[in-house]
Amino acid sequence: MRGGAHARPTPLLFVSVHLTALAKRICLCVFSTLLLFCGFQWNLWRVADRKWFLNHQRDMESQILGRLVKSRQAGLFSAGGLTGFVSPDARAVEYDDEPFEYQYAAYRDCLAFGAYTPYMSHVGGQGLVFGLLDAVIGISPRAKLELFHAFTSLLSAVVLATVVLWFYREFGLPASMLVLASAVLTPWLTVFGRNLWWCIWAFYLPMAAVMHFLRRSSNVSGRRAVTFGTLVFATVLVKCLITGYEYITTALIMALAPFVYYAVLRRHTMGAFLRGTLAAFLGECLAVGVSVAILCVQVAAVKGSAQAGLEHMARALKKRTYADARNLPPPIVESLKSSPAEVLEVYLTGTFFDAGNYLPARSSFVSRHVYRVRYWYLIALFLLASVAVRLRANKHASPEARWKSFALTSATWFSILAPVSWFLIFKAHSYIHTGINFITWQMPFTLFGFALVALAIKRPPPLKKVAVEGGSAQNS
Repeated sequence: MRGGAHARPTPLLFVSVHLTALAKRICLCVFSTLLLFCGFQWNLWRVADRKWFLNHQRDMESQILGRLVKSRQAGLFSAGGLTGFVSPDARAVEYDDEPFEYQYAAYRDCLAFGAYTPYMSHVGGQGLVFGLLDAVIGISPRAKLELFHAFTSLLSAVVLATVVLWFYREFGLPASMLVLASAVLTPWLTVFGRNLWWCIWAFYLPMAAVMHFLRRSSNVSGRRAVTFGTLVFATVLVKCLITGYEYITTALIMALAPFVYYAVLRRHTMGAFLRGTLAAFLGECLAVGVSVAILCVQVAAVKGSAQAGLEHMARALKKRTYADARNLPPPIVESLKSSPAEVLEVYLTGTFFDAGNYLPARSSFVSRHVYRVRYWYLIALFLLASVAVRLRANKHASPEARWKSFALTSATWFSILAPVSWFLIFKAHSYIHTGINFITWQMPFTLFGFALVALAIKRPPPLKKVAVEGGSAQNS
């Protein structure tokens, strides 16, 4: 029928609609990447104190510079390719000697070194990557260091932009913009974004890959389960090789958040859910196991024994969790004796965003309790959003929309396990490192939470009666 209600769309119209949708997605990715990159690279949005931004985790990043100096003078795989500290003489330096600034000076000014102290707690793949780039890029060390920061900022921005894109495709522009704003405005992502040690893109890579894979795959059974497990294995292995076992439980749980979302949305049977969970779990375990094997080879190259690597990792794990406090330094003893509730309280009262960076302080109460948006405020907000979404879905939404809102709510509250797992399992580490561990709230709990808020405040669509085959009607 020409011009009728049942006229078929022409191929040209079909192509035009898809090109328009693709153009929108590209624009969103470019816009998100640009906003995030400017924050990560220059703190352009002033969400973090300038001194904090410039000096955050400079001590850990200096080990990458030490690795570059070692690679430049002794070869890319010398000392097993492990990151570490160089010293100006034959005396090896340790972390407590605070040799951080010398690492930067030795790299920028091409200084010779005497001893090298490797860090043996993870593979340090970022040091190998930057070492390779350092060898092939023919500009001054100072310029290369700026380039490495920009490269890291860009990778972090791109991976997070793909996460924003997923929220756009699932929940629309308002949700994606609120998720993007939450990533841009929290100082915790900003201060980590360009750091050569942390490479935060590697933490989000498994989740981003799972998001877009499952969006195209209706199930993960049969060959799809193998593909899904392989994808999880590959991306988690990249995370372990680049950033080691930093926030490892957080990263592993974070990768499963989109799986939980789609399992609820598509109403998977228990069998399908268990098959997908098993595929992801095996992929994650294999990735961690392979990275441990690589690390043992690296440590053996330094110590002459792979057993030394396993023993070192066991000691490192114990002092970060629940080890026997005897014969350990006082700060570690104190952290081991702390209670899980005490540690969790610290992280609940941390600051997600400080409006005092932009607004004048009215009083100490306002600056501390109103301007500073604390994480427990967000948990309360997300709880309210969950209730609002549920109530409105029951009243206004179609069955499909109700399942979608329920799936997002389920994934959001599942995702809180990612940061909490680190706070409680690695209790001792969390007790000591309150200057860094707040970033785990963004992995990915706050991202999902703000998408839920967007769904709660979104104007409900009007209900329509749509005729269907057989004369029945349904809400759309």
